[in-house]
Amino acid sequence: MAPGFKFKSPARPRLPDGMRVYAIGDVHGRADLLAHLYALIDADLARRPPAQVMHIMLGDYIDRGPASREVIDLILARSVQHRVVALKGNHDSFVLQALDDPSAMGDWLLMHGVETLASYGLTAATVAKSRVSDLAQAFAAVLPAPHLEFFRGLKCSFSCGDFFFAHAGVRPGIALDRQSEEDLLWIRQDFLRHDGDFGKMIVHGHTPVRNVERRANRIGIDTAAYASGKLTALVIEGSTLRLIDTARIAARAA
Repeated sequence: MAPGFKFKSPARPRLPDGMRVYAIGDVHGRADLLAHLYALIDADLARRPPAQVMHIMLGDYIDRGPASREVIDLILARSVQHRVVALKGNHDSFVLQALDDPSAMGDWLLMHGVETLASYGLTAATVAKSRVSDLAQAFAAVLPAPHLEFFRGLKCSFSCGDFFFAHAGVRPGIALDRQSEEDLLWIRQDFLRHDGDFGKMIVHGHTPVRNVERRANRIGIDTAAYASGKLTALVIEGSTLRLIDTARIAARAA
């Protein structure tokens, strides 16, 4: 845990008693890191079993890294034994866009969708010689039904106790229950520069940081796993925060 990673307010945000949350940052096709992080979480659970446990995935499961399909398989398998809340990231939104409107495939390719298609068996050579409409049709043919159901079921936000979870952040001045999907998936500077109270502590990914970024009103946990090799989980229990990541086995309690 980085020095000073503590709430300064005497009224620290907290979860309901007996609840532990593992909030996991952007995976971006790094199935190897997600498997490692799940193993670290399992070890943490074995050491100190809570009454209730929840995994909250902050989105961007695909693109950039080499194993997007395997990432979805890992999350689906994890959901069998644990309560997993999977949130939608801006990259994940391109899957349904491309399936519902093949012309969106071009935009997805510009956002590193090539790596995701390759993980489903559509090679770079196939992408290069295919029209976007044909490519969208080919992707629909190879996407497993459970994966399609997974993408269709992604939530845009989730609230628990005094914490609000979203992929990118929230629009200042708008009630948390009235946020737009576009802002929850894409917002950056208007959210990052705001130093006022959002009503709850916002836990988010989307904007890569070298180390977890703690502010008075938000916590950013996208540690650029696809490039850094560090996939991070923020562990919340009561008003206590800890970090578990694939670069450091554990961190000091807040």
